Amino acid sequence: MRKKVWVGGLAVVVLAGGAAVFATSRQAAPEPKKDAGKPPLEFQASEVVRPTPASMPGVIEFSGPLVAPNTVIVRAKASGSLVALSVGEGSRVKAGQSLGQLDLEELRHKVDERNAGVESARAQYEQYERQYKANQGLATQNFIAPTALDNSRSALETARAQMLSAQAQLATSRVLLNQAALLSPIDGIVSKRHVVPGEKVAAEQQVLTIVDLSRLELAGLVGTHEVSRLKPGMVVQMQVEGFDKPVEARIARIAPAAEPGTRSIGVTLTLDNPGERFRAGQYAVARVEMPDDKQRMTVPLTALGSVSGQEHVWVIDKGNLVRRIVTTGRRDPREGRVEVVAGLSPDSQVLGARFDNLKEGQAATVVAPKASVASASASATTQ
Repeated sequence: MRKKVWVGGLAVVVLAGGAAVFATSRQAAPEPKKDAGKPPLEFQASEVVRPTPASMPGVIEFSGPLVAPNTVIVRAKASGSLVALSVGEGSRVKAGQSLGQLDLEELRHKVDERNAGVESARAQYEQYERQYKANQGLATQNFIAPTALDNSRSALETARAQMLSAQAQLATSRVLLNQAALLSPIDGIVSKRHVVPGEKVAAEQQVLTIVDLSRLELAGLVGTHEVSRLKPGMVVQMQVEGFDKPVEARIARIAPAAEPGTRSIGVTLTLDNPGERFRAGQYAVARVEMPDDKQRMTVPLTALGSVSGQEHVWVIDKGNLVRRIVTTGRRDPREGRVEVVAGLSPDSQVLGARFDNLKEGQAATVVAPKASVASASASATTQ
């Protein structure tokens, strides 16, 4: 009985001691710290800008290869063998210059044949003419019937028509013989030879291509919403590949209708090239600048961001960061600025560069430029 009481008393002491230790551990546990407010982001004065009024000249650009509009293809006007070709690619030629020689013996024989046909038709006509005059005398003396005179007159008219037809065929053959000579129709440079001497050519087959480089053209496409600002005669700055400085060109023609499916209208520029500095096929970019007589509110392009198709800028408003949705207008990539049509006031403090991890409502301040002050990007990284 005494042993049981001692064991029971020991158990009570152990339980009491564990309760005391548990109570002590609960009192010694540190209380959780309250979330202290983050310090404001510090931006240097050079990183914060205000909207600036500036003119924004309108710019329209389009590009394409230069083409020589005065390009001709010399074709063989008759079939025959190419006896000689006196010019090659790159040769300079003058209008009327002989370019080569075709074997036109067959065409000459046809001219002789047509000439003989004319002589035969003329002889037959003269015969019917004499017969008709004789019949006229007989008819006045009533030696022949009136119907015989009418038949004689009809035969005379038929002979006259046959003679005129033979003369027309002879003239056609002579024209073909004259045109068959390979002559240059313009002043220019031989761009390509399509045949070689000794080759048999057919009528209307291409022989040479001649290009006049004194004037070149650039054809491009402009959107329907921009073409109304262009007019024929406007001066255009054109940058040609391979040349450092742009050259002046002019708008020559504007198409009257848009291209199907593209909603773009063709615009053709003319570039005078008297020194033949440029060549057909060179790639060129045309830039049309239209002056702006209005002062527009602008911010740097680097201040502009986009989320889900909405453009925005970050501003510091009453010591906090605010993301402002803006509506933009014209852009000037050369100056690096964009027009803000709506969403900002002239005295807004706009972050002029893009920063990562910015949050709406985060405290922000602008500090004076000091060497010891960390940049805003470093501050944003530590936060």
